[in-house]
Amino acid sequence: MKKAILLILLLVILCKGIYAQVETISSYTKKTYMIPMRDGVKLFTVVLSPTNNTKPFPLLIQRTPYGADFPLQEDSTLNIELFGSRESMAKEGYIFVGQDIRGKFKSEGTMQIHQPLVHSTQKGAIDESTDTYDAVDWLIKNVPNNNGKVGISGISYPGWLALVGAVDPHPALKASSEQACMGDLFLGDDFHHNGAFRLSYGMEYTYSVEFDKTTNSNFPFPQFDLYDWYLKLGSLKKVNEKYFHNKIPTWNNFVEHPNYDDFWQKDSPLNYVPYPQIPILHVGGYYDQEDINGPQLMYRHLEKKDSANRNYIVLGPWNHGQWARLKADSLGKISFESNTAAWFQEHQKKWFDYWLKGIGDGNFNEAYCFQTGTNQWKTYNTWPPKNTEIKKLYVGADHTTSFTKPNSTKGSVSYVSDPAKPVPYRTLPIEATYGFGSRWNSWHVEDQRFVSSRPDVVNFMGDSLKDNFTVTGNVTAHLFASTSATDADFVVKLIDVYPDFDRKNKLMSGYELPVAMEVFRGRFRKSFEKPEPLTPNKPEEFVIDLHQINHTFLKGHHLMIQIQSTWFPIIDRNPQKYIPNIFEAKESDFIKATHTIYCNNQYSTYIELSVMKE
Repeated sequence: MKKAILLILLLVILCKGIYAQVETISSYTKKTYMIPMRDGVKLFTVVLSPTNNTKPFPLLIQRTPYGADFPLQEDSTLNIELFGSRESMAKEGYIFVGQDIRGKFKSEGTMQIHQPLVHSTQKGAIDESTDTYDAVDWLIKNVPNNNGKVGISGISYPGWLALVGAVDPHPALKASSEQACMGDLFLGDDFHHNGAFRLSYGMEYTYSVEFDKTTNSNFPFPQFDLYDWYLKLGSLKKVNEKYFHNKIPTWNNFVEHPNYDDFWQKDSPLNYVPYPQIPILHVGGYYDQEDINGPQLMYRHLEKKDSANRNYIVLGPWNHGQWARLKADSLGKISFESNTAAWFQEHQKKWFDYWLKGIGDGNFNEAYCFQTGTNQWKTYNTWPPKNTEIKKLYVGADHTTSFTKPNSTKGSVSYVSDPAKPVPYRTLPIEATYGFGSRWNSWHVEDQRFVSSRPDVVNFMGDSLKDNFTVTGNVTAHLFASTSATDADFVVKLIDVYPDFDRKNKLMSGYELPVAMEVFRGRFRKSFEKPEPLTPNKPEEFVIDLHQINHTFLKGHHLMIQIQSTWFPIIDRNPQKYIPNIFEAKESDFIKATHTIYCNNQYSTYIELSVMKE
């Protein structure tokens, strides 16, 4: 009997211990502060703390240019059900902090998009790293009941702020998760891809952020479908002449720096983020329509100097920030067959719980990468994994693909590219990027049959696969091409073509899913710093990074390579007549040109694939 009583008492004590570790917080209280930076500028900050709490909890901060405040009065309470994807973290106790960066919304100072870190080279300089340091220092000294540990996270611009906030961090900053961060803005994110300017996004985003410091602004378009509007805009020099009037600083930088000069190089995180100084979790999406390259680029960059094992990555089947929603089981017509957002949010909780609360064993895999096609989460000890082999998928003059190099000494496919009739990057209408009814979020998985029959789009497709074929890691296009003009853009897509009759889902029969695609501006084939005109009709090689994927082409599907030279209006129209600065092009500079893709033994166009070994 005594043993039974002792056992019961022991179980009660154990249950109390377990219960004590898992808080049951039901609401949070709002406080706002103007936190002084080292130069006297004050930044508006919102702090949400567990209501009536006396236990120490860590701080989790997000810094943003998009507005940290929300319509709830000072000292009001917020139920945890309103925390959305962070509800589970809120239940167990965190102090959540949101802060307007300097020059935006309710913070003092001035702001310009994505400024480089300069504090290490300019004595007394202020940047987003120093502002993060000062904010953390004030918070741990002034916010009641914090445990002295701080984490930082964010998506998109706040993701870049989480990245740079982890440079020369405050001693209390213990972990960072940059998610969909802005990477190199000339090579592969937001405003340029391989030197090609992202017109519609670049114009609409810079106006949104920089037109009015107190809010986000929508450009006043006079019509709903913007394909014709951008086409009638004509030369990019008309943007300042007719609309911006030199009042949007970042647009002015586009005009003044058309090449990868010192301005863009200094602005790149590759220049000022040296190594992972605290644990950092990179998060990205294979179908991110805004910052597809940043997380992959920064993980790869920091991994080279990760001597303390602080560098980790998660890649999923997502568009921009989709993992932060309550549900992410599909994108467009593509099903993931599970709620991938729920998986990630649990992983994110474990990440911050370990570094900020000491919960768990900290045994995180180097990489968690969702495999599309099979729709499974995979873990890897290195990223990309080492157990892959390189295979080359060649294009043929008969519009086929093969893993065998062409034998013929001659073989090519030509098409005429006309800047006056550019290929749309998604089906019409082209709504404003963040406007009513916009399909911007899903265009990366849109069925490419809408352009396959155009004469200025060429397709190369292989036979039906007899077995599953998995590509994991880097995808690189080696395009041998020429043009009758002196400049050209090339868009290369790797496409998963569904069977003519898909037994799993009849409505997906024949679907052309782009699993990797990218653009390259021909003038930069030798150097992004020093562009050169193309020599008319001279075959040249264009090496195009199609980024990293983890995709299984299922048995019965086909591999397709698709090539075109306009992608409008996400990419501005290349005049195809070489001029030093496309932003200064005249209407007469825009000319038709014949582009030729070579498919022979001497000039063999192919895509290099990292294929998983059996």
